This record gives sequence, structure tokens and C-alpha cells, in this order.
Amino acid sequence: MKSVEGYSPKIGLMVYMLEDLKDRITEQVKDLDKSQTDFLYDANANSIGSLIMHLVSTESYYQTMTLEGREWTKDELKKFGIAGEINEKVKRILKGKPIVFYLDLWDEVRKKTLKLLKTKDDAWFASNIEEGLNYHYIWYHVMEHSANHMGQIATIKNRLPK
Repeated sequence: MKSVEGYSPKIGLMVYMLEDLKDRITEQVKDLDKSQTDFLYDANANSIGSLIMHLVSTESYYQTMTLEGREWTKDELKKFGIAGEINEKVKRILKGKPIVFYLDLWDEVRKKTLKLLKTKDDAWFASNIEEGLNYHYIWYHVMEHSANHMGQIATIKNRLPK
């Protein structure tokens, strides 16, 4: 693993990991049809579509808060914030969309994340937001959050009807 060129060294390593996880998740899901994207293996399960949207929501939230230093606008909340928490209402709203809908939103958010991370340096990355919490940890959380849900997505995909 090496730091991605165009970023400060530690941010470049995080970018490498974020991009690797996104690529691996995308590879798992890119060919799903709508019924597979919406599939629920039981009443308490999440669909692959809702999990991808949850990743979009999480990244957009931390992008806005940490890289832009602001809250979501009403439009951003409506577009990206829908799956901050996945519940029955969110599952109903997100049903019936093709996988490309979610992947395109993730591409949009990631493009902005990468652009904004280029404006930061390793001193910013290590700086404290509050005692014991820095930007590096926040973006580590975004990365490990994706890894966690990658496992869930693989489990759901393994349970898809044959």
C-alpha cells in the first residue's frame, strides 16, 4: 500500500484505503438487478441498496462536517441524508431503485471527498476536533464503516435467491 499521489502522505494512505473498499464493494454489487438490490432475507434485514445508501449518507455527512466545516443544507439532507439511519420508512423509500442509482450517488460524494481532501494536509489530519478525537480518526471511522458493511453486503448477496 502506498500513499496516493496528490495528497499529503497520511491522507494519501487513507484515500488509498477508502478507494480500495469502494472498488471492492462496487465490484460485488454492480451487476445486481432491482430485485437483488432490494432483497430482504428476513423482516429485520437491510437491503443492499439501503446499505449502499447508508454508506453514501455517512460519507457525505462527515465530508460536509469535517472538510467543509458546516451542516448539510436542506437539499443535501434530502438527497444524501435519507439513510443516516436505516429504518422501515427508509427501506420503503429506497425500494425499487437500480443499483446504479446508489453507485452514482456514491461516485458523486466520493469525487467531492477526494477533491476536498486534496486541500488538506497531514497537520490538519492530525489536529484535534475535541480532546481525543482528530480528523484522522473520523476518516478512519468512515473507512472501517465501509468495511463493516462490505461484510453485510456479502452476506446478503450469498442469501439471494438462486
